[in-house]
Amino acid sequence: MNLVTVADAAAWTALLLALAAAAGLSVFAFLRPRHLILWIAAGCLGIALIASASISEPAQLGFAPLVTILAFTVAVFGGSPAAATALNLAMGSVSPGLHGGIIVAERPTAEEQRQGVVAGPRREVLRGGLTIGILERVASAGAIIAGFPEALAIVVAVKGVGRFTELEAPEARERFIIGTFASLIWACAAALVAHFALR
Repeated sequence: MNLVTVADAAAWTALLLALAAAAGLSVFAFLRPRHLILWIAAGCLGIALIASASISEPAQLGFAPLVTILAFTVAVFGGSPAAATALNLAMGSVSPGLHGGIIVAERPTAEEQRQGVVAGPRREVLRGGLTIGILERVASAGAIIAGFPEALAIVVAVKGVGRFTELEAPEARERFIIGTFASLIWACAAALVAHFALR
């Protein structure tokens, strides 16, 4: 048994343990949002990423589906708490609207401004973010694992075009950018673990 084989065995052990822990913690953080759980999951994901990058041989046939399933689980379930944590750190807590969006005040019309109205009626924007985020992470992780990272541009473009009309309020723009980046970074990091392990 040479040194490379021992190093690969240690890297595979670290990868599988860390990725399984990250998957379990990501699901738990998705179901019961706790920032501490997410930070621990992020640490496990970091260990799995380093371990997968240090493996010299691609995954054996039995490990490939396991690594792919675990990485998808981390990507899809961990991205939502990651986005929520990033938004909480950047903007503080915002009370959600009835449909999971945020409440913003519309701009007053020119007539309302002449009458001294400072803020128009309030409306909910960025509704359905949880479902859109899950679909975004599935597409992003799948693209990276499949070896087609160019598809990330398509995912971001479709999401941006779909949300374009809701982004005139500054609060909506900030939440959209921060949430999308946090979600995509998490999904890409998880998918890279599988990509490195399967290459």
